[in-house]
Amino acid sequence: MTEEALLDAIDKMEKAVEHVQGQFTTIRTGRATPSIVEKLAVEYYGATVPLQQIAGFQVPEARMLVVKPHDRAAIAAIEKAIQSSNLGLNPSNDGVVIRLAFPALTEERRKDYVKVVKAMAEEGRIAVRNVRRDVRKNLETAEKDHDISKDELERAEKELEKLTHDQIDLIDKAFTRKEHELLEV
Repeated sequence: MTEEALLDAIDKMEKAVEHVQGQFTTIRTGRATPSIVEKLAVEYYGATVPLQQIAGFQVPEARMLVVKPHDRAAIAAIEKAIQSSNLGLNPSNDGVVIRLAFPALTEERRKDYVKVVKAMAEEGRIAVRNVRRDVRKNLETAEKDHDISKDELERAEKELEKLTHDQIDLIDKAFTRKEHELLEV
C-alpha cells in the first residue's frame, strides 16, 4: 500500500518537474531556439495544431530562426500565430520561409523574464507540494482504516518528505540555471 502510494507520488512529482522545465524552455534568452515557438497554436485548415507539426526549424545564426512550413499555404496562419503570441518577434516571410530575428534583450526585459520564470518555478513547487498533501491524506486514511500500521505511516511520510525536498531542489536548480542564462549578457 505505502509502496504504491510512494511510486505514484514519484511519478506525479517528476511530471510536475518536467512540466516546469519544459515551460522554462519557452522563455527566450536572446538566442534563437525552436523551443520558443514550436508549441505555438496555429489555426490550420480549421484545426488548431502546434507549429512543430506543420513546419521545420533552422537556426542559421545565433539570433535568427527560420521556420519552413511543410505547406506554403500555412505561411499566413503561422505568421499570424507568431504575431499574436506576445513573444515580441516580428516575422518576415519571402513566400517560402518565415524568418524571425531575435533582438538583443534589454536589462529591463531580462528582469521581467526572470520574474516570469520565478512564477513558473513557484507553480511547480506548489504542484509538488499538492501531490505530497494528497498522498499524505491517502496514507492517513489508510492508517485510520487499519490498512497500514502507525510505523508504516511514519516511514512513508519520511520518505514522502525526502522525495518532496528532492523534487523541489530540482526545480530550484533549473530556476537558478535559467535565471543565470537570462541575466547573462
